[in-house]
Amino acid sequence: MEGSERREKLLEILKGSKEPVSGSELAGKLGVSRQVIVQDIALLRAVNKNILSTTKGYILYYQESQKVNRCFLVKHTTDQIEDELLTIVDNGGKVLDVIVSHDIYGEISTNLIISNRQDVYDFVQKIKYKKTVPLKELTDGIHLHTVEADTETILDNIEEALRRKNYLLTF
Repeated sequence: MEGSERREKLLEILKGSKEPVSGSELAGKLGVSRQVIVQDIALLRAVNKNILSTTKGYILYYQESQKVNRCFLVKHTTDQIEDELLTIVDNGGKVLDVIVSHDIYGEISTNLIISNRQDVYDFVQKIKYKKTVPLKELTDGIHLHTVEADTETILDNIEEALRRKNYLLTF
């Protein structure tokens, strides 16, 4: 199968999945190495395909036009990651990403796409199991999350809940 045909099949797989698909799974389905998948994803992104890399794999992402989003500047300990994320999803938000502003490297961001309690638990377990240092550790715990919700009222409720727990930073 040639590259353009493989990339079309890759897009079909992602379009047919509501959950992220791992690079290894894509490689197995398409009969190529994971590195070829990484290269194909880069080529697809170059032609404006909105493919996000998450901790669970790749997903096509379409932000629904009726959704709203807001960035929240927060600070908390590593032990509080689960509570912070649960606070957001339990109040109706979807955590799209995490962003830190590093003195040397500048802005560093990664897509999270955390929509529910199971996503939170999976993310926290992955941090523990892989013994990974969260990005927030690069900036003394200070980071941003872009949160998507159905309404501004939901975002207001999330903001208030984060403020009550002293996670929200305001200047």
